[in-house]
Amino acid sequence: MSVETSADPHGEAELVASLLPEGGRVLDAGCGTGRVALRLAELGHPVVGVDADLSLLRVAADRNPRIPFWLSDLAELDIPQGIIGAGFDVVVLAGNAIPLLAPGTLDEVMCTLRGVLKPEGLVVAGLGLDAQHLPEGIPSVSLEDYDDACSGADLELVERYATWDRQPFDGGGYAVSVHRRAPARPTPVSRLRSLLHR
Repeated sequence: MSVETSADPHGEAELVASLLPEGGRVLDAGCGTGRVALRLAELGHPVVGVDADLSLLRVAADRNPRIPFWLSDLAELDIPQGIIGAGFDVVVLAGNAIPLLAPGTLDEVMCTLRGVLKPEGLVVAGLGLDAQHLPEGIPSVSLEDYDDACSGADLELVERYATWDRQPFDGGGYAVSVHRRAPARPTPVSRLRSLLHR
């Protein structure tokens, strides 16, 4: 599997850290063995890891028992409210977490992840777009399908790169996308009140 992380082995975590406010909270969604979560914790950010593979989570927890790692499908995100209630500044999906989702769950996953973001929160995802950038036998997810799922979850595209070190995206086989939780749209009543009080 080829993952475009740049020459920096911690490229994913470094990009996420650059987008965070001081003390910003991160959900490492599809955290696997915790590589990104561990680096973010080293950089001083509160992080929660979640994955559907118990064997990988055991490795992550052994590497740093102080980080909360949870077993859950991303479509359900069955994590205690006390852990996710305050919301996250960034949700990161590294290591081809998107193509590895269960078939047919992308829309639900993006809606669920959007629901745990803070009002100005970001979703940062890297995904292989062709066989060269994916594990063997894993079908690709097109950028159009990914963007449609984000749009359906009220997430808007902010930036797109070819690598985690922000090389410009030129239509190649790997993309790193940054989506933002869209601002709340005024309801018709609040819009009317706004017009009346001008």
